[in-house]
Amino acid sequence: MDRSLMIFLHDLLMAVLAWIGAYWLRSNLEAPPDFRAAMVNTLAIVAAVQGIVFYAFGLYRGVWRFASVSDLKRILLAVGVAALATPTMLTMAQQHAPRSVYILDPLLLVMLMGGVRFTYRAWKDGHFFLRRTGVGTPVLIVGVGESAMGLIKTLATNQTWRVVGFVHTRANQAGRQIGGVPILGGLDHIAQHAERAEARHVIIAMPSAAERRRATEAAAAAGLAVMTVPSLDDLLSGRVAVSSIRKVELEDLLGRDRIDLDEAGLLDLLKQKTVLVTGAGGSIGSELCRQVARFRPRRLVFVEQSEFALYAVEQMFLGAGFAGEAICRIGDVKDAGRMQALCAEYRPDVVFHAAAYKHVPLMENDNAWDAVCNNVQGALNIARAAIASRAREFVLISTDKAVNPTNVMGASKRLAEMVCQALQAEHRHACNSESTRSTRFVIVRFGNVLGSSGSVIPRFRAQIAQGGPVTVTHPDIIRYFMLIPEAVQLVLQAGLMASRQGEGGEIFVLDMGEPVKIVDLARDLIRLSGFTEDEIKIEYTGLRPGEKLYEELLADGEATLPTPHPKLRIAKPTPPPDTAWLAELEAWLATPMRGEAEVKQGIKARVAEYRTTGG
Repeated sequence: MDRSLMIFLHDLLMAVLAWIGAYWLRSNLEAPPDFRAAMVNTLAIVAAVQGIVFYAFGLYRGVWRFASVSDLKRILLAVGVAALATPTMLTMAQQHAPRSVYILDPLLLVMLMGGVRFTYRAWKDGHFFLRRTGVGTPVLIVGVGESAMGLIKTLATNQTWRVVGFVHTRANQAGRQIGGVPILGGLDHIAQHAERAEARHVIIAMPSAAERRRATEAAAAAGLAVMTVPSLDDLLSGRVAVSSIRKVELEDLLGRDRIDLDEAGLLDLLKQKTVLVTGAGGSIGSELCRQVARFRPRRLVFVEQSEFALYAVEQMFLGAGFAGEAICRIGDVKDAGRMQALCAEYRPDVVFHAAAYKHVPLMENDNAWDAVCNNVQGALNIARAAIASRAREFVLISTDKAVNPTNVMGASKRLAEMVCQALQAEHRHACNSESTRSTRFVIVRFGNVLGSSGSVIPRFRAQIAQGGPVTVTHPDIIRYFMLIPEAVQLVLQAGLMASRQGEGGEIFVLDMGEPVKIVDLARDLIRLSGFTEDEIKIEYTGLRPGEKLYEELLADGEATLPTPHPKLRIAKPTPPPDTAWLAELEAWLATPMRGEAEVKQGIKARVAEYRTTGG
């Protein structure tokens, strides 16, 4: 029999029982013959009226297994309408019932219909049984908010974990219960709570990064294994469920807020367009490819120098169900002919230039000229190719190290910024002409991306895995950090803003939040890995060539203007270089360089704010 029909017949039975019960209560549980006759005469009409109303109100679209307050509201509304319709229909049929029956019937009907539904759900959720004291690993939950409530409901039928208590950030909640599980007390005494409950594991279910950090530190200090629930973004996207418990990662403690994107605007910018990404196999490039794919481009062109990195991106998209065309092309941005050919063949609407050499010490000495060729000549090559193919948008991924640079890598990225600004100035008239399609350049500048290839976090993790020590260059060195998805989301948002209201050549500066001490990151990673600083030592090795104690996001003399997005500001630098400057730069790039000192002297002649570490 169809499930909906079975539920409908159940509700009809409840309607009959409620009507009989109302008469029974009205007659003081005696039910004399005249009452029984009146009850029988009206029963068919009442059942028919209520059945029609119940069906009309859609009581059979819900699932009893997940009965909720919304189902109860629907039952209340349907029963209320039926309670009003019943006397009318009985009067039209020249039947009547005591007024008290009209009042008692809907009350009993709500209790029967709602009660059976919620009883069924409670049975399926296992609430009719005593908590299984011997099943699952005992665990404490830190937090009593929505995440904690969803977690305990999900774990109620899970045999892996057995929730033995809640720990609150405030001790005054002790003694209360949530879902039959006691709140043991405050976070400051988590060690004692864990000992009494015989728990060696903690699940942190708190939205605030500051609270997660405090809870993680307290639990780790107590020697407990620390886990957490997925992020809000993962839950909202449907990628994971609340029950997907995982170890706490450094990203959970960074304190980055969720970003609100202009989804409709980005869809308009990218849908059914051709998008080309250089450096598509890198940390930023591959995430750009993933996020751009969400906005349904017609074609995604991945340009990457590394064969293995390009293969990894190809495999990622083969299994992702991307509806558009994914094209993988080996290409070196230093090869101007290759860039011209690729852009001429695919004619991209939007170009994201993420290819760059970015490792500061490695690029500082013997590889200085290679850094200039890749980061400056490469940007010039792909930018000119984009102009020739009449791309609408060109987005350069830059860095905070381009601000008052003290190293070759940062200075080369500043030169790349200036190249884009010079090209924009050269083509500004064409860009402002509605009859001419010309490329609009935008530069996005941000700091370190947590966990990107070549960054400090993978190195720390490898050192911890080897038993230490963890090496930090200086106890006071600080950096701005953000998550890879967050950085890419803001890159997309900046590109959209430039396409809507920018004149071209703007430098967008991302809100990087508060800077973080590198040594604090090292300590967090050691603690999250289950060790103490006595077990994994931290050693200071001294600043490396070209390295600063801190990075800046804006150069001296630059002002910023707000944008409609709270995490983006526009930097207003000095006037862009002119055509003569660009021609002279190209002549310099065409002259082979040999020595490190000559390279740095050439950079200093073209980037006024560049200062080598030696002065």
